Amino acid sequence: MKKPLLSLAAGAMAAVLVVSGCSKSAYEDAARAAQQHLNDRGPITFAMGKNDIAKLRPVVQRWNAQKPNEQVTLHELAGEADSQRDTLVQALQARSAEFDVMALDVIDTASFAAHHWLQPLTGEMAVDMTKLLPATVESATYAGTVYATPQNTNGQLLFYRKDLIKKPPSTWAELVDSCKIAEREKIDCLVTQLKQYEGLTVNASIFINGWGGQIVGADGFTPTVNTSASRDGLRAMVDAYQNGVIAKRTIAFTEEQTNLAFVGGEALYAINWPYMYENAANSEDSKVKGKFAVAPLVGKDRIGASTLGGYNNAINVYSEHKATARDFIEFITKRENQLSFAENSFPPVLTSIYDDRDLIRDHPYLPALKRVLENAVPRPVSPYYPAISKAIQDNVYAALQGNKTVVEATEDMTTAIEVAEN
Repeated sequence: MKKPLLSLAAGAMAAVLVVSGCSKSAYEDAARAAQQHLNDRGPITFAMGKNDIAKLRPVVQRWNAQKPNEQVTLHELAGEADSQRDTLVQALQARSAEFDVMALDVIDTASFAAHHWLQPLTGEMAVDMTKLLPATVESATYAGTVYATPQNTNGQLLFYRKDLIKKPPSTWAELVDSCKIAEREKIDCLVTQLKQYEGLTVNASIFINGWGGQIVGADGFTPTVNTSASRDGLRAMVDAYQNGVIAKRTIAFTEEQTNLAFVGGEALYAINWPYMYENAANSEDSKVKGKFAVAPLVGKDRIGASTLGGYNNAINVYSEHKATARDFIEFITKRENQLSFAENSFPPVLTSIYDDRDLIRDHPYLPALKRVLENAVPRPVSPYYPAISKAIQDNVYAALQGNKTVVEATEDMTTAIEVAEN
């Protein structure tokens, strides 16, 4: 027997009330809002950051051509993630229905859900996500409830010089051993992002997860970086940096510096997002054109654990046209739309796209990216994610610089995460 939406929504709201620190009145308002306008249809507004919004214009045009009475208007948010978040937060705190659907960075979904701002996708609002990559659905789930549909995703790849090595490494030890080739060629072995920003959190997560550890437990709260597996992963990262396996200059690298170094022929390996493939393969300045390939990341003794990027589409709990909003976010996951994402190097969430032969011919990195995404681990799905990320950045950066031991770094990280959540 299907449970009424009221009990499901109220249960989910009650679960997050404790951790979000919201007032009882805010919870009650949100619980009431979650029961309203479920069957209402009409025009809706979709808010998304300006950097990627062009990828959605053809999708919106297709929808609007089919739904003349339920038109979608695109609202362009700022390019910077912090500014996007601020705009949405201000509207939601005011209980505004201005934005019906919001494209949220995967790391923001839990926080917005914990503040009761998102419509639970349960009961009649549920969307079938069985054909989507499981890790992306996990990133849209908080406290056991789905609050968004994955729109697009992303994962890091291991770029390598196929003209210098016969096959990519399958373990971290194999990668380290092959660095003698880089030394012979007088180039860096591995370049990645170690500057003190979100990219460092991503890279630390790769090593911690790739060695079987975790940053926080499944509850999204309990820090678990003090385990032996987590420490082993972080120690591998720190040792690699201090021994020169990871180039020392990457302590100041973001994704773009990584891109410039690898495309400029200055490294044997690079860890970066798929966008770098097009630059390396097609840029007039590329010195590795025809000389490189990609593979999944490597972990301790198996395929590595990439960190997920991408957007999740959530419905504003105060929207007045939720039936239209629900159908629209489901529409974005349809094959035609996901295919257009893939054709524009915007990694889709529909699993079957990664097996399309025509696409693979034009985008050879797709099979490797599929394996990466099947083994990917979302960043902590927690309403306190910004504080967790800062704790990781501060302590990992100190360990890389030799200002803390790995044990000290994980202990201090644990304390910082616990403080942030209390």
